[in-house]
Amino acid sequence: MHNRRRLLWGTLLLGAMLAGAVLAWRSSWPALAYHWMKMWQGEQRWSDTAVWLPAYRVALEAQPLDGVVDNASGLTYCPLSDTLYTVINKPAGVAEISRDGRLIRHIPISGMSDPEGISHVRDDLFVLVDEREQQMVLVKIGPRTTRIDTRGLPRLGLRVDLSGNLGFEGVSWDHERRRLLVVKEKSPLRVFEITGLPEVLSGAAFDLQIREWKQSGAPGLFMRDLSSLTLHEPTGHMLLLSDESRLVVEYDADGEAVSLMPLWRGWHGLKRDVPQAEGIAVGPDGSLYLISEPNLFYRFERTRPASWRRTAAPSATGGQ
Repeated sequence: MHNRRRLLWGTLLLGAMLAGAVLAWRSSWPALAYHWMKMWQGEQRWSDTAVWLPAYRVALEAQPLDGVVDNASGLTYCPLSDTLYTVINKPAGVAEISRDGRLIRHIPISGMSDPEGISHVRDDLFVLVDEREQQMVLVKIGPRTTRIDTRGLPRLGLRVDLSGNLGFEGVSWDHERRRLLVVKEKSPLRVFEITGLPEVLSGAAFDLQIREWKQSGAPGLFMRDLSSLTLHEPTGHMLLLSDESRLVVEYDADGEAVSLMPLWRGWHGLKRDVPQAEGIAVGPDGSLYLISEPNLFYRFERTRPASWRRTAAPSATGGQ
C-alpha cells in the first residue's frame, strides 16, 4: 500500500511538473527570460545608441482621455501639428490628442467598420487599418477636416490568414526606407513590410513588394499577441507592443531583439499594470506614448540622454 501511494504521488508530481513546463512555454516565459538576459548582456552596446527601453520611466500614468468613451486603438505622432492621433472603432472615428493627453477634436469616419491602426505618412496624408477587412486606406486629415469618408479612396487589401477579429492591429510608415509596416494580432503573429506604395500612388512605377519581416536568429516572435508597432526613425529600430504579454520589445534593423519594457506594476515607475495596451508612438524628444483601451493615456520619458536624441531632427519620428 505504501509503495502504491508513493507511486501515485510521484505520478501526480511528474504530471504537475510537465503541465507547468508546458504552461510556461506556451506563455513564453522561457523566451522572455532568454531575451531579458541577452538585453543586459548588450547594455554597453545599446544603452546610448538604441531606444533602450530600460532607460524609460512613466511621467503620465493612466490619464483618462476625456471625450473618448471607449475603444481607443493605435497611435501616431504628426510633426506638422505636434500632436498625436488615435482611432476609435465604435463608432468609427479619429481623435487628435495633445502630447499631455488632452482631446483636441474628434473626426467621425464613414465607410470603415473596424479601424484599429493609424500612421502619419507625410503632409496631411495618413494610413488607416481596418482589422476585420484587412484593408489599409490612405486618407487626408487636415486642420479643418471634420469628417472622413473612406469610400472610393486608395486602399490595399492583404487578406491572408483571415480569422475574424484577429487581423491587422497596427501600422507604421517608415519615412527613411519608404515602406509600410503592418502587424497581424495572432493566429499567427506576423509583421509585413510593404514597399513601392509612393511610386504606385504617383503613377511613376508599379513595383509593389510585400514580404514578411522575420525576427533574426529565432523561429518566431515570443509575445503572445501583437497590438501595435512604431518605427523609431532616428535609430531605425522597431517597437512592437503586446497587449496580452503587457510588453514592449525593441528590435534593431536586422531583426535582433535589443531591449524590453514590461508594462507591469512596479516596473518603470508604474503603480498598476497597463491594461490592454493598444497603441504606441514616439515623440520628437524621444518620449514614448501609449494608448490603453478603453481610454487611458500614458507618457514615458527617457531618464538619461542618448546620442540619437542629441542629433535627431524634430520631424524624424515614426508612429503607429
